[in-house]
Formats: sequence, structure tokens, C-alpha cells
Amino acid sequence: MQITNSTEKDIPEIFRLYSLATAFQKIKFPENQWPEFDKALINKEVVENRQFKLMIDNEIACIWAITYSDPEIWSDDDGASSIYIHRIATNPNFRGNNYVKIIVDWAKKFARDKKYIRLDTCGENQKLIQHYQNCGFEFLGIKKLEDATDLPAHYHHADVCYFEIKLN
Repeated sequence: MQITNSTEKDIPEIFRLYSLATAFQKIKFPENQWPEFDKALINKEVVENRQFKLMIDNEIACIWAITYSDPEIWSDDDGASSIYIHRIATNPNFRGNNYVKIIVDWAKKFARDKKYIRLDTCGENQKLIQHYQNCGFEFLGIKKLEDATDLPAHYHHADVCYFEIKLN
């Protein structure tokens, strides 16, 4: 198992995994799924080394992205004290292996100079809330965003669940 930055070569696989994750969301959580993500956004994340992959036997098992600032979602974001994990998508061939816990362990090392690791999810999915709590996140609550205009469509009119791990 190895965690590295995604590359431009990985972009087709990233979109394939997003598509498969969205199809899975439609079955499991029909009230809220990911939209089709903009290729420019994903390309920018790859170029800025903010898109990651977990590799097992030369196959991408899981992907995710990070940001260092997320004020549209986190109103207390100071732009310096947190990393924000977004869009965790697991290859169906590797589901059920609790990669969120592995991502948390990786993030604790990666963000050692930060105060928080944060993530959010849309919709009040109790199983997912419990899963993130089991992976070490504190559930901070649910609220609607005041202005989601500049965010992907799945944030529009959605209840957003907030999670955080305090570091140090």
C-alpha cells in the first residue's frame, strides 16, 4: 500500500471512480449525490499536488483531494490552521477496507503543522456520520450553507455535516 500524489495520467481513472461513486450514492443515498465534477478543477488539484491516491498492487484503490482553505463551507476558516479532505472515492474492487481510517492516519502526518483535519458531507446520512466518528472525527453538527453559489451542485440546498479532528 502506498499513498502518493495523483498525476495527469490518473485523471481518467479519477473520473471513472467519481462516476462509480456517484452511481453507488444514487443507490445508497438517493436524496443527494455528487454532480459531474469540472475537469479543470480536478486538473488544478493534480497540478497543485492536492489530489491523492492510495495504490495497492499497482491499482488505484482510493482517491481524495485536499484544500488548505474552505471558507465557503467553514465560516471560521482562517486559511492557515486546517486541511480539508474532499471527495473520497473508493474503487469498488477495494470497498469495505476502511480507507478513511488510513487517510486519517496519513492526514495526521501530512498536516502535522496544522490544528485541524476537517471534512464535510452533504445529507443526514447516519451511517456515514457514524463511520466518520469511528475513524476519529468529532461530529460538529449539521447546518445549511448561507451561500453555496460557488460550490458544486451537491451543496446547493443541502444539509451539510461537519467533522473535525483536533491535532496536538
